[in-house]
Order: sequence, then C-alpha cells, then structure tokens
Amino acid sequence: MARDERSPDKRNGRSTPTSRDVAARAGVAQSTVSAVMSGKRAVSAETRARVERAMRDLQYQPNAGARTLRTAKTNVVALIVHLGPSADAAESVPYIDTIIDRARENDYEVVLSTVREGPEGIARLAGRSICDAFVLMDIQPDDDRIPAAHDLGLPVVLVGRPEDPRGLDVVDFNTRRSAELLVDELAITGHRHIAVLGEPADGHDHFRFVLDFYDAARARADLHGIDLTVVPRASDGWDGVVACADQLLAHRDDRLGLITRAPRVTEWLVRLLYDRHLVPGVDISLAAFCTDGTALSYPRPITNVSPRPQAVSNLAMELLFDRLEGAEGPPRLEMVEPRGLVRRATTALFFE
Repeated sequence: MARDERSPDKRNGRSTPTSRDVAARAGVAQSTVSAVMSGKRAVSAETRARVERAMRDLQYQPNAGARTLRTAKTNVVALIVHLGPSADAAESVPYIDTIIDRARENDYEVVLSTVREGPEGIARLAGRSICDAFVLMDIQPDDDRIPAAHDLGLPVVLVGRPEDPRGLDVVDFNTRRSAELLVDELAITGHRHIAVLGEPADGHDHFRFVLDFYDAARARADLHGIDLTVVPRASDGWDGVVACADQLLAHRDDRLGLITRAPRVTEWLVRLLYDRHLVPGVDISLAAFCTDGTALSYPRPITNVSPRPQAVSNLAMELLFDRLEGAEGPPRLEMVEPRGLVRRATTALFFE
C-alpha cells in the first residue's frame, strides 16, 4: 500500500498534514482513516463524519498514491518472525502454528517471513498489496520495524513490548511473574543456591521478555535471601553449556536449584546433568520456563511454568480480527499471565 506521508511544504515552512495527524485529531486509529478513504471496510456514520471533519479542519489532501488504495480484501495476514541460526525454533513453532490455525478458521491465509528484516521487509510486503494485516513477533525494545508498521495504515499487532509501540496493539506474556514463580518454587523447597543458565556471553539478545526474566529472578531471590547467579553460556550451542558447567554446578553439594529459560537450553542442561551423574529431583533441582509438552517429554518430567504460546497467539489474532472487522478505540496492551507452576519430578525437597 502506498503511504500518504508527504514532505514538508517548502513554501510556508509547515509540514503538510498526514493521515496520522487526521487520526489523532479524530480520535481514531490510523487504519480507520485509511478505511474511510478506501471504503475497504465498514465505518460507522458518526466515525466517518468525525474523520471527514478532521480532514477538512487540517486541510488534509491525500496524495495520488493514497487515492489508489486498494478496495479488495486479500484475506491474507503477514506473519513476520525471526528464525535465524541462533533462534530456538521450539519456542517459536507453537506461536506460528496457532496463528496459522486461527487465520484459517477465519478464512485467512498466512504469509510467513522468517528472515530478520528491517523496515524494508515490511514495506516490500505491503507494497505488493497481498496482505490485509500484519503480526510482528520478536519485538525488541527499540525495534526499527515499528515506525514502518505504524505507517502502513493497516491493522498490526505486535507480539512483545517495545519501548514505544507507536499506537499499535501489543500482546505480551508476563515473564517477570514466571521467573518469580520458578524462584519461589526453589525457595519453598529448601534450596540454598540458585543458578540460572543465561544467554551466550557474546550474544546481543535485547528482547524485553528475556531481560525481564533475569531481572525478576534476581529480585525475587533477594527477597527470599537466596544466593542466585545468572551464568552466561560461553557461546551458543552445546559446547557453550559444557564450558560453563563448573560455574553452573559450583554448589552442587549444597542444595542447588537450576533454572532455564528456553526449551533447547533445558535439553542441553538435562544432558549435562546426566553426563555428570546428577539426577534432577534427587541430587539437584531443575525448574524450567517451557511449555507443558516440553516438560512432559523427558523421562523425569520437569517442573515448569508454561509461556502459554497458544494463549498469546490466540489473543493476538483476536485483536487483529477485531481491527479487521472495524473495531475502533485506543491501542490495546494485553498481558497474558502464567497459570502457575507445576511441580514435577525434577524438584528435590531439601527440607530441614
């Protein structure tokens, strides 16, 4: 879709008003302004009048590209998710599968982009006029894709919280509360030390939910008066876990509990414990932030808090279809809460 942003008016030194300005003045989403101009979805008479009045007040004139906005729906949603070499596909697949299922239930198809692209990738998909809406995953705090997504004039839902969502709808999971539940489990079962297997030492993982997880774990351990260390992996992959094993297991003989944050890392840690002849739930504890399916896939089922990927994705699609059907109102921030912790075989009970 062509953008209707225009260059500053050099004749009078003022910027020409944009659809964003119209949306702000009318108190509606930018996609509603686009709908009024294109007629691609129904807008109430009262809202249409408000938008048209704002256009007149601002002397807004859409450019030629905006006048040719398509009116035919494609019934396609673009899903942009990063599955690079260091990504844990086991984390992303449940989200992707749920989004595709929900789209098909509503007679939509999904175009999936798994390459980490900046604003250019969003602009390219939008420019082909093949999508009615976008879902963006792997949102970083200062994500350079968000301004481009905002300017599309299409419904967009972000899965993950940026510092500034620019008026877009956001769905996120409360990883802070998840970390607190994992630390609480080890505290109430008599552990003296907690080691959290962290991100690669040379990594550049700036996702807010990752930072929230570690920050909350440290704060909760301080509250309980328990020693907690976040141990960075020496590098990504199995060798990076082996390289930090001695630091991770330093207190193995003094009521040590381990916490992991991702399915693949949990798998590596289980392997490490068996290599070191340590039985999780007997010699040492292991509590993971992973789905119930992952937790139950091991011979000794793992104590866990689930990130509830289906709930997060279902809510994101609910918001998206609300906007596609003409729902108005301010941008929404929806947080999915953990259901709680499930104690399984890997919790050792170190009571006095």
